[in-house]
Amino acid sequence: MNNFTIYFLLWFPMVIIAIVNGTIREKFFRKFLSELHAHQLSTLTALLLFALYFWFITGRWKLDSSMQALLIGAMWFAMTVLFEFVFGHFVMNHSWQKLFNDYNFFDGRLWIFILIWTLIGLYVTYIIRN
Repeated sequence: MNNFTIYFLLWFPMVIIAIVNGTIREKFFRKFLSELHAHQLSTLTALLLFALYFWFITGRWKLDSSMQALLIGAMWFAMTVLFEFVFGHFVMNHSWQKLFNDYNFFDGRLWIFILIWTLIGLYVTYIIRN
């Protein structure tokens, strides 16, 4: 299997990480924080969990170049946005307005940082490791 196929498959555990992180947000953070602050803290924990995951997988499945890291990041970015809207709307029955609201940085929503990290995280990890 080539790196792109492996890294395509390695995107799927990120969904599990995100679901676990969201469950922690709803079951624990929401007991002590407002919805917005729980969302913001959850964004931070997701970024950290993804950073650890990126470090782990790049240690096991080496990337060949910074360009490869960026291309895989772009693939993951597209997969994440597609999943967010398809799963969020058609499975979780979230309105389009609610889904787009998560992108409203000026309203305190920080989801965009998850997407940015998904796009550049492997590249950053590759640079640090090399």
